[in-house]
Amino acid sequence: MPHTYTGKVMWSHLDANMHMRHSAYADFAAQARIEALEELGLDLKTFQRLHIGPILFREETNYLREVGINEELTITSELTKGRKDGSRWTIRHEIIKADGVKAAVIVVEGAWLDVLKRKLAVLPEELVEHFAHMPRSADYVELEG
Repeated sequence: MPHTYTGKVMWSHLDANMHMRHSAYADFAAQARIEALEELGLDLKTFQRLHIGPILFREETNYLREVGINEELTITSELTKGRKDGSRWTIRHEIIKADGVKAAVIVVEGAWLDVLKRKLAVLPEELVEHFAHMPRSADYVELEG
């Protein structure tokens, strides 16, 4: 079962056409992702203490339906690909309107960054165990490496 986050479209999320701007979709997905990680024990304080954090290599959005002001959105987050050690991962977010209509699908590919060395890093073993509990999609694929 995917992690879910609920949010409301605000005035600041709109573009000149009075529908949700493209970057607001990414903002909702990012917040959903951070909340999902936090619930697994991978919170910002832990990241700061360990000098590590998530980094994205790719973000792809498929827009399916228009979203307007004051709409309640549910954003699901689930792991679709990942290495056993959690060092590389792909998360799919679906943005769903209150009437159940899917408005967008956002897929992000990422890893972990050592923020002091500015190089890719692996999660400490205790966090790998936490990350292993990230909800996985029905089409989840384990990556080599």
